[in-house]
Amino acid sequence: MVDHPRARKVADRVHEVVARMLDTRIKDPRLGFVTVTDVRVTGDLQHASVFYTVLGDAEARAGTAAALESAKGLIRSEVGKQVGIRLTPTLEFVADAVPETAEHLEEALRKAAERDAEVAELARAARYAGEADPYRHATDEVDDEGELDDETDGPRA
Repeated sequence: MVDHPRARKVADRVHEVVARMLDTRIKDPRLGFVTVTDVRVTGDLQHASVFYTVLGDAEARAGTAAALESAKGLIRSEVGKQVGIRLTPTLEFVADAVPETAEHLEEALRKAAERDAEVAELARAARYAGEADPYRHATDEVDDEGELDDETDGPRA
């Protein structure tokens, strides 16, 4: 999808207008602590998707969704007045999944940190299966049977 510069400008303007409307003019008691996170406008400027997040539980999110749906006409008319384009875009309010995604990522990072700590603990207590240095060195003497002499079979430096 091509990012049209004019659509981006209209989206930024719609973002400002909707955020200001939710802050100052919409007095619905169902409207929770809502934040407009993003607005995407189609290339023909006919449709705008407004992404938002709500601080609170599922009941607060449902109440806010109902309040936004009922105030959609008032918000759209204000967008039409302030943006100043020929056709006012239709508005669609979409609950943004950013908080749930962030929570999922934080959980995954916490689990990874726990696993890293377990592996570090296992590595700290690990011992070699054989000798610490299993390779032959030039100082090692080998007798006729291919075995090391007992005199040189000691700790290696």
